[in-house]
Amino acid sequence: MPPAATVAVSVAGPAGVAVLWPRTRARDVFLYALQMWGFVMAHEIPYDDPEALRRRLRIDYPIQADRVIGFGELPNTRLQRALANPAEPNALDRVLTLAHWAWFFVPHATVAYILWRDDDRDESELRFPRAARQMAATYDLGCAAYHALPTAPPWWAAENGHLSEPVRRLMIDVGESVWGGAWPKLYDSFNGNPWAAFPSLHFASSLMGALLLRETGPKAGAVGGAYAGVLGFALVYLGEHYVTDLAAGAALVAAVRLGEPLAGPLTDQVSAALQELERIATG
Repeated sequence: MPPAATVAVSVAGPAGVAVLWPRTRARDVFLYALQMWGFVMAHEIPYDDPEALRRRLRIDYPIQADRVIGFGELPNTRLQRALANPAEPNALDRVLTLAHWAWFFVPHATVAYILWRDDDRDESELRFPRAARQMAATYDLGCAAYHALPTAPPWWAAENGHLSEPVRRLMIDVGESVWGGAWPKLYDSFNGNPWAAFPSLHFASSLMGALLLRETGPKAGAVGGAYAGVLGFALVYLGEHYVTDLAAGAALVAAVRLGEPLAGPLTDQVSAALQELERIATG
């Protein structure tokens, strides 16, 4: 399927559900799920043609920026030299890898928690629509950056001779030790676009989740903040991201949070148009 058709189908799914399915809580959940499915599809599109994407791949700018941050040496290398076992995965590697793997669930579990908390709130006070909207915007804008500025992560740069200092992808060692023969298939299933590194959506979505949780209460906010902090450290230590990628992820979250009021009039117009189509479709 041509990339443009894939994007069109991904965008049309949530819009079609909004028009054809009467407004209910279940519909809102399904809209969010379709949005995430669309993100997965669109995020992988550039890597459908690896050779073309390779010609646009950026490798050097995050290396240069992180060497400044690390006073001449990559923070990835500093952390791995200080904390990693060169022979086999240690306890820290395993804990941080599990935190990394948990990311596939944590941002969406955050939105689900906010939906659950809405049970006792009036319709005018519901937090779920805004939380889902901000989380979706974080993923979508990050995906747009992946299309516009494909960037290699540190583990890839090291494996392909673009780094003078070593950076290991420690998650691979942990994955092989935990999953054994099943690891290659699991790895291939989730490695849809290895050049989607800037900004770090791992960190951005977790930070967004922490901010949304803080709005529900200090305890939930503390849990979300702790996870985002642990994950941010893990992403650099494990060789998955540069510090520069994390900083860009944080900037993305700030842009979504601060920009939502500015985008309000446009989103209101789109919502009104969809509601009018819904009225027509449902008679």
